[in-house]
Amino acid sequence: MALEEYVGAIVLDVDGTEYEVVDLDVQTKTGRKLVKTMNSTGKAKGFSKGITEYSLSITVVIPLTGDIDWAAIEGAKVSITPEASGGSPVSYLNCCTTDVGEKYSVDNEGRRDIKMFATDKVNE
Repeated sequence: MALEEYVGAIVLDVDGTEYEVVDLDVQTKTGRKLVKTMNSTGKAKGFSKGITEYSLSITVVIPLTGDIDWAAIEGAKVSITPEASGGSPVSYLNCCTTDVGEKYSVDNEGRRDIKMFATDKVNE
C-alpha cells in the first residue's frame, strides 16, 4: 500500500504580507433554514436558502516589532496556501476583524487571537 500525501502546514497571507500562524479555524454557516408548514403529516416539507457566512479564528505569534493593528483590518484578503505540492490556495475575501485578544503562558510565546468574518470564499 502506497503512502498518501496530505496537506500540511499553511501559510497565511493578509493583503500581500505573510504572518506566522499558530492556529486557524474556519467555520462556514450555510444559511439554510428548515421551513415548517402546517400539513397533515406533521413534518417539515423542506428548507429555504439563506446567506452563507464565513467566520475565521486565527492565532498568530506576537512579534517584538512589526506587528500590525489587527483590529483595524477591513476588506482584507486572507489566503491559505498549502505547502504540499498538489494543494491549491483558498482565499477569503473582504475580511473584517470583529475581535482581537492576547494570551500569554509560561510555556509558549505571546499569542494574539483574531476573529474575522469574510463575505466570500474562492478556490484559486
